[in-house]
Amino acid sequence: MFGHVLVPTDGSPLSTVALQSALAFARDAGAKATVLTVVEPFHAFTLSPDQIEATRADYETRARIKAGEYLAAAEHEARQLGVPCDVIQLQGDDPYLAIIETAAARGCDLIAMASHGRRGVAALVLGSVTQKVLTHSKLPVLVYR
Repeated sequence: MFGHVLVPTDGSPLSTVALQSALAFARDAGAKATVLTVVEPFHAFTLSPDQIEATRADYETRARIKAGEYLAAAEHEARQLGVPCDVIQLQGDDPYLAIIETAAARGCDLIAMASHGRRGVAALVLGSVTQKVLTHSKLPVLVYR
């Protein structure tokens, strides 16, 4: 039924569990996977603790390294499961748009993601990326809780 699954991840514990479940789903469906992480650019005014303590260059370097680690772990997991997998790291202010646009550009027929990544005030103020994907995506979205 599904041949290509896009799996966005932010490296959070819930996102990691969703990634593992989505890769197992892809294996069982005989599908390939594309794993995406979107690094948000540095903002002088932010709710993110990573950005409050960092300079722009320091934040961008650390964010790229962390994103690369998430993607390397995803590639390893996919390889262990025998799932063909590509990984993509993008930078953007609107992760939900990057997710939807990447799914369309890559010919994905399913987006599988965690129910949320941000917690507390950041989630209330900024909204849930998952909620925005659900609202705007024309593709089916499988949400892991």
